[in-house]
Amino acid sequence: MTARYDIDALRARLGDTRGREYWRSLEALAETPEFKEFLHREFPANASEWLDPAGRRTFLKLMGASLALAGVTACTRQPAEALVPYVRQPEELVPGKPLFYATAMPMSGAGMGLLVESHEGRPTKIEGNPDHPASRGATDLFAQASILGLYDPDRSQVVTNLGVVRPFSAFASAVQAVVSTQQETQGAGLRILSETVASPTLAAQIGEFLLRFPRARWVQWEPVGRHNAREGSRLAFGEYVDSQYALEKATVILSLDADFLCTGAAGVRNARAFASRRRAAGERARTNRLYAVECTPANTGTRADHRLSLRPSQVEAFVRAVAVQLGVAGVAAPELPEAAKTWVAPLVKDLQASRGQSLVIAGDGQPPVVHALAHAMNDLLGNVGATVVYTETAEARPMNQVAGVQELVADMTAGAVECLLILGGNPVYTAPADLDFAAALEQVPFRAHLSLYEDETSALCHWHIPETHYLETWSDVRGDEGTAAIVQPLIAPLYGGRSAHEVVSALGERGERPAYELVREYWSKVTGLSMQAPAPAPAAPPSGREIAPTGAAESAPPPQSQAAPSVGAGAAPAPPPIAPAPRPPLSPFDREWRRWLHNGVIPNTAFAPRAVTLQANFAAAPATGGAAGSGLEVVFRPDPTVYDGRFANNAWLQETPKSLTKLTWDNAALVSPATAVRLALASGDLVELRQGSRSIRIPIWLAPGQPADTLTLHLGYGRTRAGRAGTGTGFNVNPLRTAAGLDMLAGVELVKTGETYPLASTQDHWSLEGRNLVRVATLSEYDEDPEFARKLEHQPITDITMYGDFKYEGYAWGMAIDQNVCTGCNACVVACQAENNVPVVGKSQVLNGREMHWLRVDRYYTGDLENPDTYHQPMPCQQCEAAPCEVVCPVSATTHSSEGLNDMVYNRCVGTRYCSNNCPYKVRRFNFLLYQDWNTPTLWLQRNPDVTVRSRGVMEKCTYCVQRINHARVAAKLEDRGIRDGDVLTACQAACPTEAIVFGNINDPDSRVSRLKANPLNYALLAELNSRPRTTYLAIVRNPNAELEAGRAADESEGRR
Repeated sequence: MTARYDIDALRARLGDTRGREYWRSLEALAETPEFKEFLHREFPANASEWLDPAGRRTFLKLMGASLALAGVTACTRQPAEALVPYVRQPEELVPGKPLFYATAMPMSGAGMGLLVESHEGRPTKIEGNPDHPASRGATDLFAQASILGLYDPDRSQVVTNLGVVRPFSAFASAVQAVVSTQQETQGAGLRILSETVASPTLAAQIGEFLLRFPRARWVQWEPVGRHNAREGSRLAFGEYVDSQYALEKATVILSLDADFLCTGAAGVRNARAFASRRRAAGERARTNRLYAVECTPANTGTRADHRLSLRPSQVEAFVRAVAVQLGVAGVAAPELPEAAKTWVAPLVKDLQASRGQSLVIAGDGQPPVVHALAHAMNDLLGNVGATVVYTETAEARPMNQVAGVQELVADMTAGAVECLLILGGNPVYTAPADLDFAAALEQVPFRAHLSLYEDETSALCHWHIPETHYLETWSDVRGDEGTAAIVQPLIAPLYGGRSAHEVVSALGERGERPAYELVREYWSKVTGLSMQAPAPAPAAPPSGREIAPTGAAESAPPPQSQAAPSVGAGAAPAPPPIAPAPRPPLSPFDREWRRWLHNGVIPNTAFAPRAVTLQANFAAAPATGGAAGSGLEVVFRPDPTVYDGRFANNAWLQETPKSLTKLTWDNAALVSPATAVRLALASGDLVELRQGSRSIRIPIWLAPGQPADTLTLHLGYGRTRAGRAGTGTGFNVNPLRTAAGLDMLAGVELVKTGETYPLASTQDHWSLEGRNLVRVATLSEYDEDPEFARKLEHQPITDITMYGDFKYEGYAWGMAIDQNVCTGCNACVVACQAENNVPVVGKSQVLNGREMHWLRVDRYYTGDLENPDTYHQPMPCQQCEAAPCEVVCPVSATTHSSEGLNDMVYNRCVGTRYCSNNCPYKVRRFNFLLYQDWNTPTLWLQRNPDVTVRSRGVMEKCTYCVQRINHARVAAKLEDRGIRDGDVLTACQAACPTEAIVFGNINDPDSRVSRLKANPLNYALLAELNSRPRTTYLAIVRNPNAELEAGRAADESEGRR
């Protein structure tokens, strides 16, 4: 939706508003004609597009008898599926009963522990491993979506040499021949380029190779790596260390452009710890306070009690000013903008009042000196050892990756590299633009690339080897705090790929070896556990008293023809029962190995805290970020959904609305409303960004909260060889990204092209019409009136209703969502999609408002356009007891269960869409087309067999994961008990890092959900409609600094905020 509006008029309107006004977009605030047309469109435009004249809906319209013909038209023929029986069924496989296996997902130099659900050998769903410290039972959206990547039909499937299909043995022979020529030079021409390696086994393999070839070099490159954090720790302490934060112990937190709640290897763990001091049901005395300084709006900032929006060139100056006030030695006090000056004194006072319980966190995008200053402030405040400890890094060999890639490119250009083996990654696409990695790569005589896809780098290599997905191979990986886990495969490689372990082993003297063997051998050596099983004990002579195996053979009477004769009949006594064959003894290593696989962690492998000493004169080091200039400043960030481009072909992630912009299938240059006014820009305007000889074209998107004269560019788009979903999607911003400006760039010129580009954003889709949808108070306001949330009803709830009363006996399912801890991370959205077979519709259908997500996360703004407060509100089906959708369905396709669920009977639905029109919460989704993919066999394997796959013309919605309720019901019945609290976790609840979503039986007064619903902060959306929703929300309580809050209120009253 591209619209132009008067920003000054919007400011004036907000300034004249009494109290808080919440808005979802600038278009909604301006009430543009485009927004009004979209809002009041009962039936989306082009609803009849692609429908043939004899189609089902046309037939119903012509006959005028939808009710009478429901039985005729409901039975849509489903695609045929072949059934293949087991010849010999595995003992542990029970049809219909899933199995769960522990594994771990490596990503960007660290791993997250997972539990993977498998149906008859098909992995179908990802959950967090509660025993793994990085996940604690939750996940992020990347882990949830990784299951789709496993079955992606666009994955590389064959080994190729210059485009010709070859066996892997041919590659092994070729690379061995090249390596053998390097013996005399000790490997001077050999190079290995990998992503950041956190696998101890792989690091040991490469280490052995480097011992054999001392002059060979190993370079690691991560386009969204912790380069600044690494160099910042070396600047402060003289060595590489990692910071481990104990957010559950922190009372006051200062975030310096750090999205620590949603990004990075510790994002899930940090979110859980932060939420422990923020919950609606928690002790108010323990509520923490978060200050966020940001160069671009981020999820962490939406949870902040105070947010300061600064240009990238101003952040270091602000940090130095705070450090000076705290008393950090050797730091010069710089000049600050007026808005930042008012922050320093109250912030410093708050930090000093919480010595040992405060925390300063620097973001990965900030230069090393900011990280070093954060370390110094934590040290001065007494936080080291309390809210932060330092450990060695999860990276097997930490290095300056930018310098390493620069050196590699120089060597390739000079002809010093004879053989380059690239293990994963896509450096041709992601390497700094000023290095011209592609041109240098073509100078290497032998170049090979291992990757999941035949991507941009593969196209320039002689050899391409398909890589195994992490769910197809054996490996190991450390979490960010050091805990090691075994990466356990759940399925044989679908496309015959090879792992990095197997490719590196092909370089060795022993040739290729299985990854399983390599991982076991490494851990046997590290733990000192023998892999040799003890000799079995000698068999004892039979005594006639051996215990027969339990089962039918023991308990059933003998057949009549072989009945034992009675005593005294003169017959020989029955032979003694045969003892079962003894199990072969396990080796000491195998006993531990099985435990590691079962639990998903290797115990006692977490790093111990490390003592560090602050270096002198570290603050004198220059910043790596650009200084303020006459042009615009640019901030580079990983995309919230496709990251650095590695997930570009994952359609689930492409269609997931980004948390703050709600954009799908594209990226855009984020610009502040003030800058848009100055440059006469509107969302969708296509512009050219230039710096020197480099330039890109990209559309504009107006983002409230963005600093003035600052653009944010998200990585990962504009791929040319990604697959059907990713190729040609979005805009490549890497041509502007240089080795000296990986995270920020100054002096950028913006040139308008006069063209526009359609951007598919869902921010105005499914808008609710009502007041007080989001309810917020400060901690002091809550203390004065704990019932404030319930007093904000538009009108009193009455008992007047046309619905008959029904008493729910037994189970009554309900949900409570704590908005205090929701970060808007979208893990719940993707988890719901994976669990419930929700289809992808594509960009054109999103533009028509036809996205199919059962769960959406609405985002609301309040306050000033340049620095608003932002709130997230997950919106599943509300499961109303007096559901407006049920009474209008002419065929009873939507009904009410005895446990309070608003059920859908897909086979009855004739697609009238009356239910959708009558739903005030806008949570129903209609299959205008056959969105499900019935043509790709591998994608069939991913689908959850417990959930019906819907066809064209059918309405669908959230079911409270009724299939999980039924699984818990069967398990409880087998154990002759009721369903316990916690037995049923909906997909969204299980994935949530902060446990914001709680589900359970509201008839049980001791259940978690019942206790939350009894909280005075609990309220129902649109309660004035008397729909009596089972899903309720807990109002938000902020904990602002009274001094800063007073200044903010004064600014609001003067209209200057």
